[in-house]
Amino acid sequence: MAERVVELDLTHPARVGIDRPPFARLDLAPLVADALQRWSRPAVVVRVADFLRPASVRLERGRDDPDAYYEDWIDTGALRREVLEPAGPQGSGELLPTLWDAERDRATRADYVPLAERTVVLVDGWFLLRDHPPFDLTVHVSVSPAARRRQVAAEDAARMLPAFERYDAEVAPATIADVVVRADDARHPAVVEK
Repeated sequence: MAERVVELDLTHPARVGIDRPPFARLDLAPLVADALQRWSRPAVVVRVADFLRPASVRLERGRDDPDAYYEDWIDTGALRREVLEPAGPQGSGELLPTLWDAERDRATRADYVPLAERTVVLVDGWFLLRDHPPFDLTVHVSVSPAARRRQVAAEDAARMLPAFERYDAEVAPATIADVVVRADDARHPAVVEK
């Protein structure tokens, strides 16, 4: 397989979106962060799960509503405002690594983190390609519908499965991501040639 080279302008922090469903068994963010650090590139991992909206908003239409899960669970405005824009070429260079503790349903009160010039900000989470966020590079971890049905916990299936079908239909993330990794079996991931 031919190696694909992706150039990032590292004179300012680079923003990499790792778009993967929460049930995917392949967690690339820590692997990529470790590799970057071995190459003397500082890395910060930001998880979408730390940018969920309060339960009163997320669950207003019920826990199992797939449209609410797709549209209302992630605070995309805060993610853009507190992470992506500050890490951009005209940004402040200080990002908020976490916003909301969903388990306790309260703000994390995290401090802003200053970014060195060559930092790579890895944003890991689901539905990342939905609203055309300002990433410098995007990676989509693809899980087929059959594998999804096997991997999603029974109590989450009514919410997650239709939401990811909608994401595929409306956004087609595998067609717009810079890199696509098939992960039906996380032990044997495969990079898709584009």
